[in-house]
Amino acid sequence: MTDRLPHEKGFHISWDQIHRDARALAWRLDGHGPDDGAWKAVVAITRGGMAPAMIISRELDIRTVDTISVKSYDHQSQSSAKVLKAPDAELMGDGTGILVIDDLVDSGKTLELVRDLYPNAHFATVYAKPKGRPMVDTFITEVSQDTWIFFPWDMALQYVEPYRGKD
Repeated sequence: MTDRLPHEKGFHISWDQIHRDARALAWRLDGHGPDDGAWKAVVAITRGGMAPAMIISRELDIRTVDTISVKSYDHQSQSSAKVLKAPDAELMGDGTGILVIDDLVDSGKTLELVRDLYPNAHFATVYAKPKGRPMVDTFITEVSQDTWIFFPWDMALQYVEPYRGKD
């Protein structure tokens, strides 16, 4: 057991890195949709899935984009997942032809909830932790369960004092 806080084993992701990784995810998904390789729509799990979904929809030329809002965190504490806003029911059906995109699968609770609603959708995340991997169909990078990922939309640039001197 460790006394390490979540931010002490951090994986910092820059805007450039999330863009590169989301494009890599798009390339991995390209041609694997059920309609002669095409996907019907992209659904972003908000909020973290919005940036990757935008990049993926652009790369794959998917013009139909919707969101599902799921809340499963209060700051850095995970709670039970619940849907705050669902995507268009007619679009979704059972999920066939739909790419559901999120930034990260952690415990898998969020994806489990959404997968129960849309069992035939394809679930893709940019990053995956071991506990959540069974819930995701496609991902780019796996990180350890005890790693906290710092996404660029959660960070701010600020001045840092040098170790020595004030110049």
